[in-house]
Amino acid sequence: MDKKMMKEGMELIDAHFKGEGISRRDALKLFGTGGAAALMATGTTGCTGGSSNAKGKILIVGGGLAGMSTAARLTNTLSNPDITVLEPNDLSTSYQPGQTLVGGGVWAKDEVVYKRDDYLPNGVTLIKEKAVEFDPDNNTVKTSGGKTIKYDYMIIAAGLKLDFSKIEGLGITESITSTGDHSAVSKIIGKNGLASIYFQQGSEDTWKEMQKFIAEAKSGKKVKGVFTHPNTAIKCGGAPKKIMYLTDARLREAGARENAELTFYPNGSKMFGVKEYHDAIVNQFEARDMKWNYRHNLVAVDPEKKIATFDRHWQEKGEWDEDLEEYTIVPRSKKVEVPYDFMHITPPQVAAEEIANSPVGSSKGWVPVNQETLQHVKYPNVFALGDIAAVPMGKTGGSARKQYKVVVDNLISVMEGKEPTAKYGGYTVCPLITSLGTVMLAEFDWSKKPTPSFPLDPTQERWIWWLLKVYALKPMTQYGMLSGRA
Repeated sequence: MDKKMMKEGMELIDAHFKGEGISRRDALKLFGTGGAAALMATGTTGCTGGSSNAKGKILIVGGGLAGMSTAARLTNTLSNPDITVLEPNDLSTSYQPGQTLVGGGVWAKDEVVYKRDDYLPNGVTLIKEKAVEFDPDNNTVKTSGGKTIKYDYMIIAAGLKLDFSKIEGLGITESITSTGDHSAVSKIIGKNGLASIYFQQGSEDTWKEMQKFIAEAKSGKKVKGVFTHPNTAIKCGGAPKKIMYLTDARLREAGARENAELTFYPNGSKMFGVKEYHDAIVNQFEARDMKWNYRHNLVAVDPEKKIATFDRHWQEKGEWDEDLEEYTIVPRSKKVEVPYDFMHITPPQVAAEEIANSPVGSSKGWVPVNQETLQHVKYPNVFALGDIAAVPMGKTGGSARKQYKVVVDNLISVMEGKEPTAKYGGYTVCPLITSLGTVMLAEFDWSKKPTPSFPLDPTQERWIWWLLKVYALKPMTQYGMLSGRA
């Protein structure tokens, strides 16, 4: 970046912090189309329209970001594609990474809404029904509408389900898809200080409840904010902390931070799985006077009394084992009640039952695949990607952006009678919002080491990544990934 661009950039960011705002045009100008394109293109494999004459009926289960991007890339690559997408959700699709920004009052809810059908590739058949029965030995899937779909190759990109039902006191009896009907959850979440950015309406209600919380603190009342992280895998492991950072920032903006205690209650024993990012987050929490208590899993809520109940768990040294010549480890736990004025709930998240309990599922629910080729461990004509795939890395859009290219390349290899050779390197990215105006861009892979796309210290909070998060990633996703080209 030359001196002129740097000067323009500083003027724009100064305007933002003075409340004058930044237009999307100016922000994209500042970030630079070259920088955005570089990030989009990192790791992209070649893809030319109609480059393969391979034939076969392809069924994609799931029409979210991962499924539609895969359909688009296959359409671009196959000369005569025969693709069907099975997706029951007939509602407006949500750009889910933006829900954090809605929850923090940066975006309005309508900024994360887009119509899925607008991104359906030409020639792809969309069936608005649910897969209810998988028979991979006979290459068939039965749908909720009674159809039996025959396929030659299947790609499972069905996402996951939010399981608020695992938390007592919410009155929720079953798990729900992250893109489906959340009316039952909205009767509880979004009232009495309870919030969750994990569904579209919940993100808007999070901002409403946060504003009430801030108003209480501004009035002089001492208030408590609680933020949870469950004992399951979740979409975007950084999101529970992002909304906490934004709450802190909004309180400071209102001049009321000293009246609020903010505490993070994760089930695990780390802030982040990568040591460098863990250390950076701990330092950021300490600098902001944000507290944390590890090994706490939310199990119950009393919305009227505003009390959260956590299962606090730990391990103790037991008796000496003479045969193993070591002490036994004894798990311990107890219930802990925590009062709150505002609580952001990150719900437990699970695979859909019809997948988990099927031959293509596993004991843990997720679809078991080779973590590099993303090919099913038992059925070579089946692949999986995105949140539903059993790979040991983050369930993020950044992961899916790398995975769908690998799936397409390897599926076409299989269709052509070759061995799959494309490999997913475990890359994922978490643009960790740390304030109104800064983001730490946490990139990493199987090595569990930082793998930055740019020659900058990835543990540092930067306003340039805020611009990327707020202004560039959504169009990159919608016009890049969903076209199958980025």
